[in-house]
Amino acid sequence: MSTREAWSSTPLPAVIVPDVIGASLAASVRRSLEELGYERYALVDRGSYDHVSSPPLAELLEALRGVASEITGRSLAVSEARALRLLPGDYVLVRHDRVYDDRPVELVLDLSAEVVPRAEVHYRHRGQVFFTAPSSPGSMSLVERGPTVMSNHTYVSKRFASASVVRLMALLRGA
Repeated sequence: MSTREAWSSTPLPAVIVPDVIGASLAASVRRSLEELGYERYALVDRGSYDHVSSPPLAELLEALRGVASEITGRSLAVSEARALRLLPGDYVLVRHDRVYDDRPVELVLDLSAEVVPRAEVHYRHRGQVFFTAPSSPGSMSLVERGPTVMSNHTYVSKRFASASVVRLMALLRGA
């Protein structure tokens, strides 16, 4: 089954596309994000993570948008983007997520240098997990969001002292 067929075969469209970005380009993007400087977000009941709002990665985002449009069969445009970095002890709870009525597509590109065990993005439909995007450097997940779909980023265990999960996230809407 093709990625496009997988996308179209479920009432809650979601897919993982492996090996979308190579290790050297991912390392270059991580360096760029470091140079821009992360801001810390820490509200215990919502999340704990570092972020860069609106990272200037237009070429990369345009290429990813093109792949997403091909897979979803929709004409899409990037409406917003941000980068998240989760270190040991970090997480993003469902209550920190936003609700969308217009069914945008959420794109998550894993820019991490290495797999971090159990560092996943969970997508929930009416509270129940229906899709999990594991830590998989170079992969991209696409999930159609809607009023009943929420997400969370799981806790990064402190047992992995050198862990660093870096994700480029973009919200894609109809063009």
